[in-house]
Amino acid sequence: MLKGIIEKLFKPEQKPTQSEVPTISHEDVEALIDAKLKEHTAAIETSIKENTQIEQNQEDNKLTAKQVDYALSLIAKLNGEYVLAAEPSDLTLKDLNRLIGYNRYKNKGILVNLAKKGVLKKG
Repeated sequence: MLKGIIEKLFKPEQKPTQSEVPTISHEDVEALIDAKLKEHTAAIETSIKENTQIEQNQEDNKLTAKQVDYALSLIAKLNGEYVLAAEPSDLTLKDLNRLIGYNRYKNKGILVNLAKKGVLKKG
């Protein structure tokens, strides 16, 4: 036991050697970051393009016969203030949604925007 204590006191401790960690240069880090940023922006741009195409397809769909009848009934509720300027077959889902929005909230700006688009005209 004494021998063990004496050896510990007089022998220097040997630390295990650490394996060297390979160093990465600053340029390598910047190149990796740039590549990841470009990949990320490309992914975002493609998702934005896909989302806008889906929205445009949904909003610009032509109306069914029942929807056209409903849109015409909403225009008739405007009491002659505005009349339909375009063909009923040219109405889109976006136009119908705007007419429904006017009926719900009575916002005159909606009618003005429909008139600017050429769907309605002052009667």
